[in-house]
Amino acid sequence: MVSRIARRLRKNLTDAERKLWSQLRYQQLGGYRFRRQHPMRGYVVDFVCLSEKLVIEVDGGQHAEQTDADEERTRTLEKDGFRVLRFWNNEVLQNTDGVVEVIREALGKSR
Repeated sequence: MVSRIARRLRKNLTDAERKLWSQLRYQQLGGYRFRRQHPMRGYVVDFVCLSEKLVIEVDGGQHAEQTDADEERTRTLEKDGFRVLRFWNNEVLQNTDGVVEVIREALGKSR
């Protein structure tokens, strides 16, 4: 069920997810491999680098009410040793280079 949802989400990325994915795909960030809309522990995460245990979530305005659910998801992933970075859609769209730099720094800390 979750993998079916993930497949559907991969086909319907938001503008912000699409823009960030263009920076993450093809191992452009130092050779790290990212997956998009990846099922994990009953959730679908926006992006994940499994080798570095780094999850990236891109949240839109609709997520303002989902804070509790997002926090629960983050706690679950952190229990499994993952770090979770969250960005708002407008951050990704208006400051893509800054967002990518934060991700680079997080990847650098994992080594």
